[in-house]
Amino acid sequence: MSTRIAFLKGHGTENDFVIIPDPENVIDLPPAAVAALCDRRAGIGGDGLLHVVRSAAHPEARAMAAEAEWFMDYRNGDGSVAEMCGNGVRVFAHYLQRAGHVAEGDIAVATRGGVKTVHIAKEGDITVGMGKALLPEGDVTVSVGERSWPARNVNMGNPHAVAFVEDLDHAGDLYTAPPFSPASAYPDGVNVEFVVDRGLRHVALRVHERGSGETRSCGTGACAVAVATARRDGAAPAVTGTPATYTVDVPGGRLVITERPDGEIEMTGPAVIVAEGEIDAGWLETATP
Repeated sequence: MSTRIAFLKGHGTENDFVIIPDPENVIDLPPAAVAALCDRRAGIGGDGLLHVVRSAAHPEARAMAAEAEWFMDYRNGDGSVAEMCGNGVRVFAHYLQRAGHVAEGDIAVATRGGVKTVHIAKEGDITVGMGKALLPEGDVTVSVGERSWPARNVNMGNPHAVAFVEDLDHAGDLYTAPPFSPASAYPDGVNVEFVVDRGLRHVALRVHERGSGETRSCGTGACAVAVATARRDGAAPAVTGTPATYTVDVPGGRLVITERPDGEIEMTGPAVIVAEGEIDAGWLETATP
């Protein structure tokens, strides 16, 4: 391993990431190394890590290489692997453009949740095609302390439980994962969103992200919330033929989510690169027993 490893730091609506460019997939990033890098006191700090790899160089993405040159090997802040990260895809695409790997316009990004289409505008926000939401059957309940709420089960390539509450403070501190039932609904854990109304087709959320705790934003969570809110409101674009667009406020900013009549969901929001530098590989080896 090189004595120094290049990195960048970026965020999308304050959902922040360590970015490790590694086109040929030669950098070993075991869970302990990812957790050390994402540590906010002893590392660089981030809700997660974006490992930038060519699809053809990664065993999990080779089958997608013909559709998408680049693979977003996403890890949660605790080092665990995740299927998708909506804010992460925007930051990932912004990095690719900044590095000269892609130009503005439409690009494809491979993820564990499938190939995502990203539109990079000449100026301003980035739009991600997030795919279609799945709405598994069955009742789900989430709890915080003595309060419990029914939740909508929404899968955006990763699992979400969406609960509508009267006050976002009812979500508690969200340091630990809110209990849910039945356990069989989410055998690998779940992202939990607590939602309040702000106005016509305008909601706000707080989220506990599986493997990361409370984060300032969650892109797939905002999509799940928009879909759950649309169904609560009686909006079904596949039935009416009319797109449903919701503004979703997250603690770190604002996202706009549109569900199209064909079921495809688009998310639009900002992506920012704030710093770049080098990681000392000796420190990383010391930090990962």
